[in-house]
Amino acid sequence: MSVIDLTQSEADRLISIEKHAIDEKPWNFPDLGGSISIPLISIDNRENFFLDISRGKINLKKGSYQNRALTCVPLVRIDFAGPPHMNPDGSEINCPHMHLYQEGYGDRWAYTIPKDKFNNVDNIWILLDDFMNYCNIVKQPNIVKGLFT
Repeated sequence: MSVIDLTQSEADRLISIEKHAIDEKPWNFPDLGGSISIPLISIDNRENFFLDISRGKINLKKGSYQNRALTCVPLVRIDFAGPPHMNPDGSEINCPHMHLYQEGYGDRWAYTIPKDKFNNVDNIWILLDDFMNYCNIVKQPNIVKGLFT
């Protein structure tokens, strides 16, 4: 769980805030086992966020996209091409799945990805675009495809 506990209404507010890339810097989509953390800012410049992109070391299709606030609070994460997730109540959610901040649990609960918000979970580029839209990242960062993407 995160170091900082948020109320559910505060977490929901942070998820819904319009977010912008802080600059036009090109970010290389991570290759095998790599990760990047792209800084984002709210439209009023009062809140800082990060878009984290991680890739698996062996399985090229494995990875995660995460939106964080307050440096260390995961708000939304999608895990893809990985193992199932065991929720606190013992229920198992297959991959790909989505983690949403839940008061008292942080990001320990996983959910089935909503098909009405995510068009193609098998395509990592479409999934990334849908993820950024879901997290309200309006001015999206300049992410450059790599050799293994």
